Amino acid sequence: MALEQKLSLKLAQKLVMTPSLQQAIKLLQMTRMELDTLLTQELVENPVLEESTDIVEGDEAPAPEERAEAATAEADTNAPEPIDHTESMENIDLDAYFGDYWEGSGQPSMMEEREEPPIENSLTREADLYDHLLWQLHMADVKPRQREIAELIIGNLDPDGFLVATPEEIREMGEQQGYTNGEGYTLEEVHEALALVRSLDPAGIACKDLQESLLLQMDLREIAADALPRRMVFEAWDLFLRRQFPAVAKKLDVELADLEEALDLIRTLETHPGRKFSTDRPHYIEPDVFVRKVGDEYVIQLNDDGLPRLRVSRAYRRMLQTMRTEGRQSEAQQFIKDKIRSAVWLIKSLDQRQRTIYKVAASIIRQQREFLDKGIEHLRPMVLRDVAEDIGMHESTVSRVVSNKYMHTHRGLFPMKFFFHSGIDREYGDNISSLTVKRKIEQLIQAEDPKRPLSDSELMRILNREGIQIARRTVAKYRDELSIPSSTDRKQIF
Repeated sequence: MALEQKLSLKLAQKLVMTPSLQQAIKLLQMTRMELDTLLTQELVENPVLEESTDIVEGDEAPAPEERAEAATAEADTNAPEPIDHTESMENIDLDAYFGDYWEGSGQPSMMEEREEPPIENSLTREADLYDHLLWQLHMADVKPRQREIAELIIGNLDPDGFLVATPEEIREMGEQQGYTNGEGYTLEEVHEALALVRSLDPAGIACKDLQESLLLQMDLREIAADALPRRMVFEAWDLFLRRQFPAVAKKLDVELADLEEALDLIRTLETHPGRKFSTDRPHYIEPDVFVRKVGDEYVIQLNDDGLPRLRVSRAYRRMLQTMRTEGRQSEAQQFIKDKIRSAVWLIKSLDQRQRTIYKVAASIIRQQREFLDKGIEHLRPMVLRDVAEDIGMHESTVSRVVSNKYMHTHRGLFPMKFFFHSGIDREYGDNISSLTVKRKIEQLIQAEDPKRPLSDSELMRILNREGIQIARRTVAKYRDELSIPSSTDRKQIF
């Protein structure tokens, strides 16, 4: 069988990810903070881009359609414009630009006095648990060898203050890291250093688990060994964790009512000793979309505050037009063309991003009008496909739009993903939102008798009587998502 080569033509359709399409997709799923960082970087790297200052305070922002036309007009390099070198030179502060060279040297004088920033502008880092413990340790009168072991122990505490290594492992770490000129630690020295660390503030740190931490906190409060709180934690710990208080009272041979005072004391102990030294800080959310009610209608406003308004530099467009008129071909001309093309892509991609966010937000408002008017009980089930079909886009595009973006309404600040969730069948009427069912479960639990809390099965039967077809495991799932303990853990004995 002979092999032969042939040339043939074939027509086929294929989706090609152009650079502009890739950029548009990338911008679409960015948060406002990420977008602000990208635009600032582009302003630095692309000399053709500049920030527009045409819009002053009090003026209304142009609509997305107007911004698209303005961006295209700004990028049009075919219209000839006269070059005014005088105006360009007047806009440059030559004294500031060449200030370092007027004296004949590019380096500042060694005798030059420079004004330092005020001391109050210096940023400081708040001390965490590790810093707090080391400060106490270095202030104490401790032998160097014992301080080394104590520092090693402090370095093996988790953010909650619990020890994540055993004394044997601490001793082995000291040998591996070559502390004290290679001389190993003894277990007795490790235990002495561990006792030293446990005596530091806050109380209850450097323990292996919660039980040991609670007992240590009772030691520091000088609670007697035969006291009921200590006996409850030491002798009936497993039953105490499962909140089986009748079994605890039986095991300790006391009356059930006698446990009330002991429980009140245990509640005053810290379950996470290092919590108050946590360096986690709240993250403030800035909404991407504002929804305001004007009369009977809801008005959507995109949040552009803080984002630079970009345009193509007129000076570079004039420069490119001059090169074209004179017929010059150079690397500079190609460089300017590439930068202008990149700037136009970015401006159009930004405008497309805003248009898409606006369309998705408008579709959400149309389909969730009942929620905005009457509250969460009227939130209807909705999936990405509903919005995609409404605005004529793909589900993946809608998914990118609602990712990490927030909408501010008079009902509160919500992630845009909040409005997308499944529905649950009802015997009558339309399907009910899973969020509405969660709200009903939460209200039922809030109104229950603390001494006789509702079980998941009882909650299921109540919802079924209201026409909501839901299984017990679904009730348990929703209760866990609401961070509500089980009926056994919610039960109060007093």
